[in-house]
Amino acid sequence: MPHHKPYTVALIQMAPADTPARSVQKAVELCFEAEKLGAKLLCLPELFATPYFCQTEDHAHFALAEPIPGPTTEALGRVAKAASANIIAPLFERRAAGLYHNSLAVIGPDGAVLGTYRKMHIPDDPLFYEKFYFAPGDLGFKRFDTAVGPVGTLICWDQWYPEAARLTALRGSHIIFYPTAIGWHPSEKAQYGDEQREAWMTIQRAHAIANGCYVAAVNRVGHEIPEAGGDGLIFWGSSFLCGPMGTVIAQASTGKEEIVLGEVDPKLVDTTRTHWPFLRDRRIDAYGSLEKRFIDE
Repeated sequence: MPHHKPYTVALIQMAPADTPARSVQKAVELCFEAEKLGAKLLCLPELFATPYFCQTEDHAHFALAEPIPGPTTEALGRVAKAASANIIAPLFERRAAGLYHNSLAVIGPDGAVLGTYRKMHIPDDPLFYEKFYFAPGDLGFKRFDTAVGPVGTLICWDQWYPEAARLTALRGSHIIFYPTAIGWHPSEKAQYGDEQREAWMTIQRAHAIANGCYVAAVNRVGHEIPEAGGDGLIFWGSSFLCGPMGTVIAQASTGKEEIVLGEVDPKLVDTTRTHWPFLRDRRIDAYGSLEKRFIDE
């Protein structure tokens, strides 16, 4: 694959506004700001246009979903075209009545949707009741050929699975984006908070090293308490970009909205994979057991 030129990515760390329409408008403004700073590939957080509604199981929240293409991709498509940029737009996808996905659309600089990725791994944990809302993805692991180069996308819970990163990288991706909604339970933050956040960063940096590619994690930020009450979740921000050796290039804070900028050099991906040839030395003849849930013998 020929080299592409280095380019700037923008990780847009944000909290939702009080309505989906205002959240989209906020995202539009941040995307234009990122483009003015030189970014040509922009990514928003998981489910950026809505509160993280998965803290409760409530059928009323299905009204937040929309099709792809739809109103959100059209609004961001206008931004992409005006800014001549590529935008990764995560959203709550309504595929059909009773069939919903946690998805993202990749939008090209002509404003059109290049393709869709649907989250493959769906969690079910306290205040992360995603299995109530989302069917598992059925489009497989994807690579999108954007104007700046080949881009892979995964979503949040996918980030803990080396198989997902590997299969995305094997499709030729130079960078893997992980739009994310991850945070602390307030009651656990003091005891486990640092450890949890470090684990989150470590696993994604390891994916970059193991696959010789860039990794970008784009998290939401802020304390969100559902309408039903309770302690809610404190989303820990910390959006970051790391290079093919896992080195953190740029990182946001834990507590405020920010645009994180960093350069991606496709030639460095080629050089790293040549000198650290993990892909060459894989024993693809010996990995059949990975298709099993557990090996009992």
